[in-house]
Amino acid sequence: MQSSALAFSPIPTPFLVPFKNRNTNPLFCPTLLSHCLKPLDLSLFYGVSCQNASHFGSSSRFNKRISYSFVCLNQRFDDLKVRAASAPDNIDEASKSSALARTLQLGGLFGLWYLLNIYFNIFNKQVLKVYPYPTTVTAFHLGCGTVMIILMWTFNLYPRPKLTRSRLAAILPLAVAHTLGNLLTNVSLGNVNVSFTHTIKAMEPFFTVLLAALFLSERPTLWVVFSLVPIVGGVALASFTEVSFNWIGFISAMASNVTNQSRNVLSKKFMVSTEDTLDNINLFSVITVISFILLVPAAIFKEGLKFTPSYLRSIASQGSNIRELCVRSLLAGICLHGYQQVSYMILQKVSPVTHSVANCVKRVVVIVSSVIFFQTAVSPINSLGTAVALAGVFLYSRTKRIKPKQKTT
Repeated sequence: MQSSALAFSPIPTPFLVPFKNRNTNPLFCPTLLSHCLKPLDLSLFYGVSCQNASHFGSSSRFNKRISYSFVCLNQRFDDLKVRAASAPDNIDEASKSSALARTLQLGGLFGLWYLLNIYFNIFNKQVLKVYPYPTTVTAFHLGCGTVMIILMWTFNLYPRPKLTRSRLAAILPLAVAHTLGNLLTNVSLGNVNVSFTHTIKAMEPFFTVLLAALFLSERPTLWVVFSLVPIVGGVALASFTEVSFNWIGFISAMASNVTNQSRNVLSKKFMVSTEDTLDNINLFSVITVISFILLVPAAIFKEGLKFTPSYLRSIASQGSNIRELCVRSLLAGICLHGYQQVSYMILQKVSPVTHSVANCVKRVVVIVSSVIFFQTAVSPINSLGTAVALAGVFLYSRTKRIKPKQKTT
């Protein structure tokens, strides 16, 4: 009976008063709550109050009720632990799905890059065969890119850059190099086979190392120098056995290597020297617009107005299809700007070394596709020289991963 009296008594007793220096957490000390809170508040935690303890008839039944409440709380805590343990699994699944989506997106960009490059070389070669004016053709290509860039900025498909006079002055040398690179490539394509032009352009790493050493004071490693040997030897072997070889096509392709790599070196210097730099896509867009403005007067001065209706009719009288010529020129301009834009998009997502390896694979794809499409006669020695040069480019891309050891003092 004494224990029942203790259960019903509203006055605190030593049995209900908590000991000192004990855990005062309400979840683990129910007697503290009965002493500090209102009796009704205990029902929020245990489903019973001191005032309603008489419904159980005895303190033992009351204690059983409290024990049952603790079991329910322990089950709730176990549920929370299970949910907390399953959260990392959900995070891992989400990260795996996002990584898979990024991989698929990057693979799609690489495929689009290669496909646009193949079609550009095919359409461009077909145009240059019947319309041998590379300066006018290059200006038209840059004009197509300029229209696409203006539409991109007008409809806010990509943020418009903020340009100042000092920034434009720094970009101008890049635009000049970009203009010359595209022009000289078209001059080479108009004089030799597509496969031979791209075999010569495989020497780009050689000029990259040379210009970086001259203008950026970057000393190449020994492995990089060794990787340049098969590149130079392969290009020389392919040149000696090329059926369509002529000096204009060879020199213009080699000069395009110099101008393109000068643009890359100057771009790197521009990115380092300016505080508020442009991203790759906007930098390429601004360069394209400036190149178009620079090349239009040069095309008119050098080749005259070769796109007037009267001149096009004269071409038609020689058996050329003007409609096909215009369509192929337009498609070549769209493909040129498209693959260059996609190239810069890929460069923002991968490292420069990965981009260089992918560019080597792209060169192989373009050479093989052009040989098949145009049915180009290739000798075994010529094929061997091309393969050795491309293998050297791949080796160069791999050796760029090797970082020189820093000397410890």
